[in-house]
Amino acid sequence: MEITMDLVKALRERTAAGMTDCKKALEETGGELEKAQEYLVRKGLAKMKEKGKEALEGLVFAYVHTGGRIGVLVEVNSNTDFVARTDDFKQFVEDVALQIAAMNPLYISRDHVPAADMARLREGYLEEVAQLTKPQAVLDKIVDGKVAKWLQETCLLEQPFIKDDTTTLEKLRGGLITKTGENIQVRRFVRYALGEKV
Repeated sequence: MEITMDLVKALRERTAAGMTDCKKALEETGGELEKAQEYLVRKGLAKMKEKGKEALEGLVFAYVHTGGRIGVLVEVNSNTDFVARTDDFKQFVEDVALQIAAMNPLYISRDHVPAADMARLREGYLEEVAQLTKPQAVLDKIVDGKVAKWLQETCLLEQPFIKDDTTTLEKLRGGLITKTGENIQVRRFVRYALGEKV
């Protein structure tokens, strides 16, 4: 198949890779646009066209735990449907759903915790440590530690990963962003447990 300039431009538009890299990718894949895009992603040559571009593609994934007692619906977004169809992306989404089912997080990340809730939490911890006879600076550090521990326990991306507690979903997400060159975001989730009060 002839590699036309229009084909090279179309691939460049999709991946923001250099013209020479796009031409080579098309030559290597017989002029097939999808395969050439995959080739550039594998080689680390595809870039995000806009770093701030909103991620609106992706997957909604449903997971029901064995026995049907716990169910999870999660939406994870990427910039392109091409990345959303890759095995790496699908595996990440599945891992996110498993984490939610197992660990019952309340928020996606600390950025999603409402300021009023954080203020109440700090206030509660300050009352808890008030009877300790220590300088205020030390008490503040104790409270900071308690808040950090609470965030790690309740924020999905900060929890130790259930399959490998030496890492977190945030680190896995960062690795996927580096690999794909796209903005990967856990957008929302809901977890159902049989018999729990609404």
